[in-house]
Amino acid sequence: MDSGLAALLGAAVGSATTLGAAIVNGRAQARSQHSHLNRQHRRDAYAGYLSALHDRDIAMDTVLDALRSDRPDLPGIDESTGRFITLAREVHRACEIVILEGPASVAEVADRVTHASSELSHVMRRMAERAHAGDTTHKAEDTALAAERERILYKAVKDFRLAARGAIGRTD
Repeated sequence: MDSGLAALLGAAVGSATTLGAAIVNGRAQARSQHSHLNRQHRRDAYAGYLSALHDRDIAMDTVLDALRSDRPDLPGIDESTGRFITLAREVHRACEIVILEGPASVAEVADRVTHASSELSHVMRRMAERAHAGDTTHKAEDTALAAERERILYKAVKDFRLAARGAIGRTD
């Protein structure tokens, strides 16, 4: 074999190896960027959901505090309830994004948050109806039940945070 041909063959093999390495590196980089973007979308969805939950929970606390009063301000309760309902709708919208962006495990925990929220909302609605009717016979029972439902909701939100952290790769 002549040295020119050997040099040409060596250059061709070297070029093919370099091209192969570039393709492999390019694919790895594309996968890494895709993974990063996916985590970023999830993080944004989870942060939006938690923010909506926070705003809604503040409104819910306002309603519950007013309902626990010895002399509830009924027009104030109605106004606060309206704000709560508006913010609850925002939570549902944010939850839909969580379901679309996240894995099933996170959607399952978000569903538990939704269920716990619904259970507390039912108690709150019953307390408001009784306050409007002037019925105080079940106030202590309703107040205790609302406190229990609040604890369950708090735990569900805490579980959501942990699941969300795991889904975006934050386990520290």
